[in-house]
Amino acid sequence: MSTQHGTHPCAAEGATSRLLIRQGHVIDPANGIDRVADLAIADGCIVGLDPQAFQADETLDARGLLVIPGLVDLAVRLREPGAEHKGTVASECRAAVAAGITTVCAQPDTAPPIDTPADVRLLHQKATAAGRARVVVLGALTRALDGEHLTDMAALAEAGCIGVSNAQRPVPDLLVLRRALEYASGLGLSVHAQPMDATLTRGGCAHEGPIATRLGLAAIPIAAETAALGQWLALVEQTGARVHFGRLSSAVGVRMLARAIADGLPVSGDVAAHQLFLSEMDIADFNPQCHVLPPLRSQRDQAALRAALAEGTLAAVCSDHQPHEIDAKLAPFAETRPGISGLETLLALTLRLADEGVLTLREAIARVTAAPARILGVPAGTLSVGAPADLCLLDPDAEWELDADRLHSRGHNTPFHGWPLRGRVRRTLRGGHTVYLADEDPSA
Repeated sequence: MSTQHGTHPCAAEGATSRLLIRQGHVIDPANGIDRVADLAIADGCIVGLDPQAFQADETLDARGLLVIPGLVDLAVRLREPGAEHKGTVASECRAAVAAGITTVCAQPDTAPPIDTPADVRLLHQKATAAGRARVVVLGALTRALDGEHLTDMAALAEAGCIGVSNAQRPVPDLLVLRRALEYASGLGLSVHAQPMDATLTRGGCAHEGPIATRLGLAAIPIAAETAALGQWLALVEQTGARVHFGRLSSAVGVRMLARAIADGLPVSGDVAAHQLFLSEMDIADFNPQCHVLPPLRSQRDQAALRAALAEGTLAAVCSDHQPHEIDAKLAPFAETRPGISGLETLLALTLRLADEGVLTLREAIARVTAAPARILGVPAGTLSVGAPADLCLLDPDAEWELDADRLHSRGHNTPFHGWPLRGRVRRTLRGGHTVYLADEDPSA
C-alpha cells in the first residue's frame, strides 16, 4: 500500500530524532484530550503525553501555544496537471502547511482528470518530492469525468486512491450512477459527491433570490442541490454504498442529509468554510471574489449550515480550495471563474466559529482534524500513540489581517482580504519533521 495513504506511514518518514514539545495546550478531539502537557515524538510517530524517562534530542517550548493534530482538508484543487498557472502540487502543499494543514484530499478534476493508476502515481510522486503536506487522492468515478463510462476503480484503488468522485461533473444517467455505486461499494471505496443538477445549474452564477434578481444575474435555485441529492440518496438506499456529500449549501439540503443519517444510511456531509461566513448579500457589489459554486445562499441557509455543523449533521469543514490566476477574476461577475483560494483561511475561520459560540474550541478543531480523517479513512487528525506525528502549533491569541497578496498559494483569489482574524500557525510538523516555521517566513 502506498505510504501516501497507508495504515501506518510513520516508518516511511525517515525521521529518527526524538522530540519533546513541552507545556503546550494539547487539544486532541479524537481522544478527548484538552490540557497542558508534554508531547513526545520518536521516529516520526507520537509516543504519548507526559512520558516518563523520555530522552529527547530536541525540545520545543510550546507554552502559550495550542498543540493540535495537523488539519485534514477534504477538498483541494492542486491544479496540477493541466493548470500550473493557477497552482502546482508544490505551491499548494506549501500553502497548506503554512496554514497548519498536513493532509489534503486532491480532487480528480485536473486536466486530464485523475482516471488512471499512472495519474495517481504521478500525483503521489510530486507530493513526495514537494515534502510538505500529505496528499491523498480521489480517483475519477467515470472516465474523463464524462458521466458515461466507469473507470477501472479496482486499479485506481490499487494505485492508492482513497475514494472516487466525479467532482462537480454530473452523472445524468442514473443507471450508470447506480452501477458506479455498486462497483465502488464492492471494493470498499467511498464515493464523494457534490450534488448539483446540471440542468438547473446551467448558466447560473448566483443564488436564486432577490439579490440575483436585482443585479440581473442568472440564478441557481436550491433545487439544483436538493434534486440531485434526492437521486443520490435513493441510490445509496438501493446499493448501500458509502457516500460523502461535499460542500452542501442549503437548509433543505442539510435537512435531507439529517433524515438520511437518522434512517441509518451510510452517508456524511461537509460544508465549505466560506459558506459559514458569506451569503448572497456579499455579491451585492458584483464582487467576483464571491463567485463560487454552489453559490452563496441566503442568510437563512447560512444559519442552517451553522446549526447543522453544531449538531453534527455536517461532520466537517473544508476549504474547497480553488486557486485562480488574477485574470480569472477580472471579467464581469458572471464571466469570472468560480472558486476561492481557501487553504490559508480554513483554520482561522474555523477558530472564529468557536469565538462566535457556534462550536466549542474542541468541537471546532475536531471538524478540521478527526472528523475529515474519519471520512477519508486515513490515519491522520489525531495525536494517538503510534499515529504519524502530524501536528500544528498555533498561537490562539495572535491577531492578524489577511493580505491576499501575501498568500502562499499561487492563487490570491479570496473574498477575505482585509478581514481581521485570530489564531496564527507558528510551526507545522509532518511525521515529526518541521515543514513550516513562522520565524523563517517573511509573510508571517
